[in-house]
This record gives sequence, C-alpha cells and structure tokens, in this order.
Amino acid sequence: MKNEIKINASNGYVMLLVLLGVIVAMVAGLIITKNPLFAILALAIILIIKGFFTVNPNGSKVMVLFGAYKGTVRDNGFFWANPFYTRQRISLRARNFDSERLKVNDKIGNPIMINVILVWKVRDTYKAAFDVDNYVEFVRVQTDAAVRKLAGSYPYDNFDDAEAELTLRSGMDEVNKALEDEITERLAMAGIEVIEARIGYLAYAPEIASSMLKRQQAVAIVAARKKIVEGAVGMVEDALEKLATDNIIEFDDDKKASMVSNLMVVLCGDKEVTPVINAGTLN
Repeated sequence: MKNEIKINASNGYVMLLVLLGVIVAMVAGLIITKNPLFAILALAIILIIKGFFTVNPNGSKVMVLFGAYKGTVRDNGFFWANPFYTRQRISLRARNFDSERLKVNDKIGNPIMINVILVWKVRDTYKAAFDVDNYVEFVRVQTDAAVRKLAGSYPYDNFDDAEAELTLRSGMDEVNKALEDEITERLAMAGIEVIEARIGYLAYAPEIASSMLKRQQAVAIVAARKKIVEGAVGMVEDALEKLATDNIIEFDDDKKASMVSNLMVVLCGDKEVTPVINAGTLN
C-alpha cells in the first residue's frame, strides 16, 4: 500500500514571466519576420497556461500523470507543474461531522437513540484519494457503524445490569475514548485523522422513554425514603436515650413501642402531621 509523497512544484510567478516572454517572441516573430512557423509557439503558450494552479492554506493538490500518482503539493501559493498532470484538490482543514440520531440496542437490548460528534481531517492524501471511493461518505458510514458497535457493547445504565461498572450514561470519558479508538481504527485505511469523537446525544427510544422515566423516578423515591427512614431511626434512638438519661419519664415496653410508632409516622410521613392532644391520662 502506497503512502503520500510530498513534492514541490515550480514557482508560478517565474513561469508567468516565461509565458510573457514566449508571447512576446511569438508576436514579434509573426510581425517582424512574418514567418508562420512562429505560430507554433501558440501550442507552447497553451501548455504553459494549463500548468498554472494555486493551493489555498490548509489545502493540497494530488498530482496524477496518465494514471500514475506523482505526489501531493501541500505548500500554499501560486505554482506551475507539468501541464499533463491531473490535479485533484483535497482539503486538509478540520471538519465537523454531526451524525444523525441512530436507533440502536444497547448491550441488554434496550432501544436507545444516540448520535456522535466527530472532528476529523485528512492526514494522508494518497489514501483519501485512491484507497476509498469517496472519503467523505466513507467517514459518515464508518462512523455510524462504530456508533452501533459501541452502543451494543455497553448498557445504557446499570438498572438492569447491576454488575456493570461502565455504562453509556455514567462512563462518558471511557466510552468516548473507546468510541474514538474504534473510529480511528476504521478510518485509518482512508488516511483520516480523528481529532475528537464524543457522544452528542443519548436517550432511551421514545417507545420506552416514559416507562424508563417512571422506573428512574421510583428508584429515586425508594432511595430518598431509605435515607429518611435511616435518619428517623437515629432521631428516635437519640430521643429515647435523652429521655432516659435525664429521667424525664419512664417507659415500659408498650409505651416505648407507642412512642416509636408515633415518632416514625411523624418523621417519615410525606405530609404534615395533625397533632392530637390527649386531655386525659396516659394510662
């Protein structure tokens, strides 16, 4: 497999002076000598004009002579080269690719919507021009394929896979690194350099999004309730210990159970409690 060969083309301004000299020589010869042979110089003028080309900053021209690759001009400016060269322009600028949102299945089969933002540029002009048919389309197709493979390698979250330490939602740095490595490997044959690759959008597919949202809300509620209960138990223990230490009141087992029950209801309830005053005896 060939790689890019950098070549230096002739200075275009020097050849422009040569062109002017040839034109002057032809005109002078035809006028002074009236010899029609000087008209042959018109062919040379045409060939010289055909050899001029420009290369913009962060641009390049791939030179091909009758099907044979001769090299790539990367320097920017005004140049002249063999007029029989076929010149293909390839941009070396960094490009953004924001893929479409793809509907794929994660590792455990949940349908999700995902897209990727890719920053890339051409590194090897020979591979981009000749090893693939259309390198821009190649980047699009291979990026989509890499995203599908990545999504199938990790679960969206660890609700259904509690043993999963790395998920698409929580392990963004590691997932983006894996995505970048996968895309880099796929695009290497086209001479493409991946500058950055990251997930731009990630969500459950619409048909399961509402159900997954309810599940997430339920998990959050359970976690909050657990925390409230833990705090309430600690407060009840402190209250009973404080009452017993200060000898404020003595409780038998039934009174302790009743007090614990009342305090737990007050502390764990999600609504304000309406107090009931006992105007009689506690017995």
